[in-house]
Amino acid sequence: MSGPDFESLRKKMVSEQISGRGIENFQVLEAFARVQRHLFVPVTRRKAAYADSPLPIGQGQTISQPYMVALMTQVLDLKPGMRVLEIGTGSGYQAAILCFLGAQVYTIERISSLAERAEEVLNTLGHKVQIKVGDGTLGWAEFSPYDRIIVTARAAHIPQAFIDQVKVGGKIIIPLGPRFHQDLKVISKISENKVEEESVCGCVFVPLIGKDGCKE
Repeated sequence: MSGPDFESLRKKMVSEQISGRGIENFQVLEAFARVQRHLFVPVTRRKAAYADSPLPIGQGQTISQPYMVALMTQVLDLKPGMRVLEIGTGSGYQAAILCFLGAQVYTIERISSLAERAEEVLNTLGHKVQIKVGDGTLGWAEFSPYDRIIVTARAAHIPQAFIDQVKVGGKIIIPLGPRFHQDLKVISKISENKVEEESVCGCVFVPLIGKDGCKE
């Protein structure tokens, strides 16, 4: 018995879930058409890898819905060569998308088993990503400042480390709000002492855990 036709499923995902919902950036669409999402999903769930929903990846974490990953990627407004800090490596799928778009990716994951699995898949695909196991709420000062910071977990507030470690003129993409409903926000750093905030849409993410993260 043959397995799923992942290439066809991926094309359908892009046309129906991503392009069909208003994602227009050609480079973003190309990244989602090319990066093999099923490789980032546990083997037992690969048949559902291109479904229109988040999927569990173990340790109480998820790989986000394809559309949400695409939306966050589009609002990042990436240019090749930009230095991007990702908070919450998870499966490694978002990092792979960022790499495909030409970013220099630094990513932090607090759960070592997830970080190890993500690193294995990313290395197999030839993506050069710097991965750190640690407290994502503290950022990664060693390689700052960053052009962009993308946070793939919800927070009650913006950790100060993110504001300190993003460049003036840079952006932070982060879900902000209480447990059951957050707003996806774009935080633009206008000066060393000023940021501007823009709402993109509602969303639901797992909590950002750490010293400056969710307390619930």
